[in-house]
Amino acid sequence: MNSSTGLVANALACRRADRLLFENLGFHAAPGQLLEICGRNGSGKTTLLRLLCGLRQPDEGQITWQGQDIHADTEVFRRALCYIGHLNGLKADLSPLENLLADARLFGANPARVEAALETLGLLREIDLPCQRLSAGQKQRTALARLLIRGTPLWILDEPCASLDRQAQQQVQRLLESHANNGGTVIFTTHQPLVFEQGNVTQLWLAEAGADA
Repeated sequence: MNSSTGLVANALACRRADRLLFENLGFHAAPGQLLEICGRNGSGKTTLLRLLCGLRQPDEGQITWQGQDIHADTEVFRRALCYIGHLNGLKADLSPLENLLADARLFGANPARVEAALETLGLLREIDLPCQRLSAGQKQRTALARLLIRGTPLWILDEPCASLDRQAQQQVQRLLESHANNGGTVIFTTHQPLVFEQGNVTQLWLAEAGADA
């Protein structure tokens, strides 16, 4: 496996206040791979994802994407990444269509993908409703539609199945697996059990700690 492709973490250490979350952490998330970050509350899962997105610097170690430090050219890395965290990033007074068209313009994606993405996520009936009128699950599906619009090779997802019913969870599972099967890289956390057919998922366990991540 070529370690210059995909996302590579080398000897990462991270502290929160005076508490060490993890140290000497290394892994390689390659094209075509699903990497699940596992661990109990407090083990640092969300913090690690924020490091991998470049939203926070590690206290020690380095993260590279396609062989280059992710902080060396943040614009290049940002264009390769779609990150969906706990906050959905939707403007409450805008509709799913308006939110995603704005997102497409911001990230240089094709706006023609927006309506098809909303259809795939089962949101055509809600396409023009203000997001403040949507259920939590509908808001989450709207946020996840960004994955289909931006067309980025790297997906980093913090609890992508949160607030989703079982049918929607299975759809997300299929989206993640399809992206990996097409050469994409997916790094995610989840409290919902996901079973991938192709067996290309790797689990990375973080040690237990004593407070929420």
